[in-house]
Amino acid sequence: MNPETNSVPLKNTQKGSTSSLFEKDDQALLLSENKSDETSLLESTISKGIIHFYFCLEGSAIFQFGPHYSREITKGKNYFFYNPEKDLPFQLLVAAQTKMVFMSISLQSLHRLFVHDALPLLNPENSNRKFYDEREIPPMLLLVLNQLLSTQLSESAQKLFYQGKFYELLSLYFSNRLPNTETCPFLNDEETVRKIKHAKEYLLKNMETPPSLKELAKICGLNEYQLKMGFKEIYGNTVFGFLLDHKLDHSRVLLDSDKYQVNEVAYQIGYTNPSHFIAAFKKKFGITPKKYLLSRHH
Repeated sequence: MNPETNSVPLKNTQKGSTSSLFEKDDQALLLSENKSDETSLLESTISKGIIHFYFCLEGSAIFQFGPHYSREITKGKNYFFYNPEKDLPFQLLVAAQTKMVFMSISLQSLHRLFVHDALPLLNPENSNRKFYDEREIPPMLLLVLNQLLSTQLSESAQKLFYQGKFYELLSLYFSNRLPNTETCPFLNDEETVRKIKHAKEYLLKNMETPPSLKELAKICGLNEYQLKMGFKEIYGNTVFGFLLDHKLDHSRVLLDSDKYQVNEVAYQIGYTNPSHFIAAFKKKFGITPKKYLLSRHH
């Protein structure tokens, strides 16, 4: 793999394996698995002018950028890096039993793919700005990522399959687009973005007894308008729409554990009336919680 044209040159220095699924010019799709019971170490570089995506499907990993800065990625999370200024070498400490997908593309190639779509990252004034994004992997994206692990194909069909998945992942990622700083100018302010992310984290930690919009704005140090508009741009949903989605996703995890009855799950995620929970669950998933439980055992 040529480190000058490709963004994810990886070197295994301990147990673990990284395989290239698709490579073409300045585009790459890789799968990294640590099947051992020990942490493995990968050395890599965030190459200048290349957009990097890291998806964690199982386990966790720590990005170490020099001695003073590190960042952990955990299951179900996605990181996005773009640095137009310089190459950033780093070490990736991959925990035991971890599965990750790495994807990369140059800004120029992305621009060609989205020539008719005004992604904020592609605006000329943004091409010299560093971008970093951290988000939950949405269900549609997770489905495609898991297909990379589970689909068995003949060798002759693999290249076409993985190339198609590369473009599918890109299109799904940007349909959940990066914050639109054109329509939401104050998102240019990194401190505001940090406060909105803090609001999201606070909301999730207190989802059983969530604060009002006014209280949440005060807690994170924004006015209500900034919080409402900024939250919608970053997370693609209203504050309480986002919370409801998260609660219902969490309710399915609780049901999957087989430890709780439907009513218990309703109370755990903050519903005082189980029938309201059942109605919301059916609206989101198209099935009642009880039928969902039954379907899992057949």
